[in-house]
Amino acid sequence: MHIATCVWQEKAAGGMGGAAAAAVGGGGKGADAGGGEWGAARARVVAALGVAGCALNCAVSFVVFSALDVLDVVLCLVYKLVDYAVDAEWKSCYCAAAAGSAAGPGVQVAAAAAAAAPAGPKVVRVSSETSSAKLQLEDVSDTLYVRPSLLADATRTGSRNGIHAAPALTVSPAIAELIRGKMDRPPRPPRQAPCWSDCDCKVCHAWSVSPASSSHLYVHVQAPPPTLPPMETEDVVFIHGFISSSVFWTETVFPAFSPAARSRYRMFAVDLLGFGRSPKPAESLYTLREHVEMIERSVLRRYRLGSFHVVAHSLGSVLALALAVKHPDAVKSLTLLAPPYFPVPESVSAAGAGAAAQYVMRRVAPRRVWPPIAFGGSMACWYEHVSRTICLTICRQHRVWDRLFRIFTRNRVRTFLIEAFMCHTHNAAWHTLHNIICGSAGRMDAYLDVVAHQLSCKVALFHGRDDELLPVDCTLAAGARVPRARVTVYDRKDHITIVVGQEKLFAAELEAIWRAD
Repeated sequence: MHIATCVWQEKAAGGMGGAAAAAVGGGGKGADAGGGEWGAARARVVAALGVAGCALNCAVSFVVFSALDVLDVVLCLVYKLVDYAVDAEWKSCYCAAAAGSAAGPGVQVAAAAAAAAPAGPKVVRVSSETSSAKLQLEDVSDTLYVRPSLLADATRTGSRNGIHAAPALTVSPAIAELIRGKMDRPPRPPRQAPCWSDCDCKVCHAWSVSPASSSHLYVHVQAPPPTLPPMETEDVVFIHGFISSSVFWTETVFPAFSPAARSRYRMFAVDLLGFGRSPKPAESLYTLREHVEMIERSVLRRYRLGSFHVVAHSLGSVLALALAVKHPDAVKSLTLLAPPYFPVPESVSAAGAGAAAQYVMRRVAPRRVWPPIAFGGSMACWYEHVSRTICLTICRQHRVWDRLFRIFTRNRVRTFLIEAFMCHTHNAAWHTLHNIICGSAGRMDAYLDVVAHQLSCKVALFHGRDDELLPVDCTLAAGARVPRARVTVYDRKDHITIVVGQEKLFAAELEAIWRAD
């Protein structure tokens, strides 16, 4: 693993500072005695305040998230009534999971088989008097329907590294029907009318204009101008992160590329399934397989990409790794920003993919009110109906928020990030978060091992040291797994400002990576 200079400069400066302090201190030990005592006392006070702050955070978090557990149940009933009143149908939700003994007639859950086979697809058998169906759920994360309340999670026994043993697949009839309906039904045109709680503006619902747009992702293409004679070009695929869109790239680094890069590289920035201007089918489970297949159909096959570079941010890094593993001879370079890689302890991974997914969910969403980004992530990950309310308030009203922001800033600040972060549906965000971030926990080690030992492409990893959503340890762990990877850690940059605010610097970094390939 090659660490970029900025990381080592800080360590070198720290070492030099320590040596200088020692040199100065050597000349006045008596004078520093009082200062040393004062420094030790100050350190004890700071440590005590830190412990008190952690205790306060834990106490407040317990109260807040216990209240959210109750609120989510209430909102479940409210949304069922409103959905029935507006759409004339009951909509199933994942919080309907019940104990196997209470699952009711007609549903048999292969919990014992799942527990006996830790590595392998999860299987739910749904049977009736007249027919039977077998659902392969290896692409569906356990965290969708196994999300114990905070009180239940705290009082359970048999935890392992803070993570309980792999839960039995106790799926209620409602959930079995929900998944069977989405996975086993014959192909049909996606529902054109948006759900009442989703936005129906031209940006969010542009995919419903024609059948062609509903079967492909929205792709922003920036191609070199035609020349005589034609110049040889290379292709680059940009994949955005969670609750984002292609504008994260097109409004930042795309304008910052040099004229030489614009004349040489054909760049493709996709809106992932369910985000931005891309289709948002209500029937989709937004699994890793679906996301990758849509990228292949909409970019690789549609534009006939034989070889290409990949640049991905956050959640998009998981899709980029899956794409690279699937097309090992086509990927020329792999650039990942803030990859969500949490190495799963062996004691947890031995319990199966379900336990690994639960482990990652607790790392991504620790159910704490501080820092604020952890609070937001916890609400989005643990509470299906609270997160739907957030989407109803923010995403459905993104045009209002855009106008208010323009008025407040007097049009002095670009508002492209509002479109980037708010143009998605709750169904897409909920399933993508669980099935990609949590559900891929058991696959990340294998993906990185393939990149390390079977691919020859250049690998570059970037992270912001101040990233509170995904800690810098994620990238350092990924770099340790891929020894040839070059890791760059930017000081005073977070999950977004790793690109936004230093567009020219990052564009130059990308050009250097592509040239060196």
